Parts: sequence; C-alpha cells; structure tokens
Amino acid sequence: MVRTKQSVVVGVDGSESSAQAARWATAEAARLAAPVHLLLVNDDPAREAFAKQTVHDLAERCRLDHPELNITADVDDGHPAAELIHRSDAALLLVVGSRGHGAFRDALLGSISTSVAAHARCPVVVVRGHETESGPVVVGVDNSTGSRTALHYAFEAANRRHTELVAVQALPDTYFTGSAYPQPDRRDLHDRADLHLSEQLSGWCADYPDVPIRREVAAQHPVTALCDAARHAQLLVVGHRGHGGFAGLLLGSVANGVLHHAPCPVAIVRAAPPDRRTRPGRRSPALRRDQASGELRQTAR
Repeated sequence: MVRTKQSVVVGVDGSESSAQAARWATAEAARLAAPVHLLLVNDDPAREAFAKQTVHDLAERCRLDHPELNITADVDDGHPAAELIHRSDAALLLVVGSRGHGAFRDALLGSISTSVAAHARCPVVVVRGHETESGPVVVGVDNSTGSRTALHYAFEAANRRHTELVAVQALPDTYFTGSAYPQPDRRDLHDRADLHLSEQLSGWCADYPDVPIRREVAAQHPVTALCDAARHAQLLVVGHRGHGGFAGLLLGSVANGVLHHAPCPVAIVRAAPPDRRTRPGRRSPALRRDQASGELRQTAR
C-alpha cells in the first residue's frame, strides 16, 4: 500500500463528482504544500485493469494542473467507506465527492460520503456545488469543542485563501418556540447571541489579523442559515458535532441538509483528542514543514 501519511487523500471512482473532488483537493494541497494521494476502492476483480487506468488518467490530469505537487495513485480492494476511514488515520485531509455516477458509482454515493464525514479521524471535505477561488469561508459556530476546532480550521482556510471569514451562529431554540411561561425578549436573545459570537471570535481575530471577519446571527434553521451564508463561498466549515443552534450536526436531517444541499464544498472537522484540544481564544498546533524530512508536522504555537 502506498504510504499516505501527511497526504491529502482523495477518494475517486471515475465519476465527474470524484474528478471535481480531485481538482479541489490538488488546489488545496498546493496551498498546504502537501502531497496528494488518489485512491480508488474497487470491489470487482474483473474491473481491476479499468480501475487502474481510471485512477492513472485522473492522476495525470491533476499533474498537468499542478506539476509542482507530488501526486500518487493506487487501487485497493474493500468497502469504500471503510477503506477511506482507515486511510484517514494517517492523512492530513480526506476529500470525497458528494455522489458518484461513473463505472464505480457505488463507491461514493451520498451515504458513503456521509459515513466518511462522520467517522474519519482527520478533517473531511465533501466537494459539491460550485467551484470558485473567490468568496468567503463560512463557519458554523456554537459553544462546543467541535465548534472551536472548526473555527481554527476555518481561520486557517481563510488565511490561506486571503479572503473573508463569515461566522454564523443560530439563535437558541427558545427564539422559535412558544411557551406558557414568559419568554426572553427576541431582540435581547439576538444581542446576547451576537455578543457571545464576538467573544468566541476575539482571540482568533488577534491571531489572524489579516483575515476580515463578518458575524451573522441567524434567526433560521441551521441548514438554511449555513446554506444561505455559503451561496457564494469557497468553503463551508462545520464541527463534527455541535450543540445549541447546531445540535446534532452529523445526526439525521441537519447532516443531510448541510452535506447534500450546501452550494459549495463542506469541511467536517473533528475535535482533537483531549490533550490536544484548542483552548478558546488560542490557536491550536499549526502545520509546519520539517526541513530535513519534508513532511508536514504539528508544532505548538
């Protein structure tokens, strides 16, 4: 098996969706100065030769676009989601298309992409919607650990792209539900949510002074709020699991909404283990290239 540690790993299947994912992944790898590894998981031995030709041709197309990158490719056996999740242990980033329609269309169906996003051990980007190199990076914010990790990822992504970061926070459920008991004033709820969002962003703004910030407090369902904010975005970033306004982000309808209806690529970022979690207002370990080995390593700030 080709070594994929510190690579941007792309799941491909011969479909246009996976080709779009490969294009997005190589552009992101160029920003990260990281190698790219294309993986096609084939479950039919009779198609092995065709599978190898498919992934070889796609790798050649990616090399033409980014000749400076180290781009490798291989074909493996097994279940697509299980193999991609396994590769995520050593990957810098895992990228998949939203759906497959080619000769290997079973490999990257929506349910597989959702499974990979839910269970991978590294950040996952599901590439869908438009491809653009302009527009902001959008991030969903609440007070969860996953949200704080997503904020760090989003700031890094916006910084690499030299673009604006739009931070979206949904209002609490009490804004929308009636009750026999006195309810907080809706204007007050909105103002408190905006203050809370500002407090969550303050430490990051100091660390990323070149990233313009726009705050949005949304009186909408989280899926609607995020998709509306991301209409012209380069990337939409969400934490693996949230609470408050973004409860159950990868559980059921909200997950399906974000992953299947967003108008741009979606990054799903899992919270780091307890000893490596990002403290509020402080940047987590950054990626640095080791001059001796050439590998990307994490270094404390």
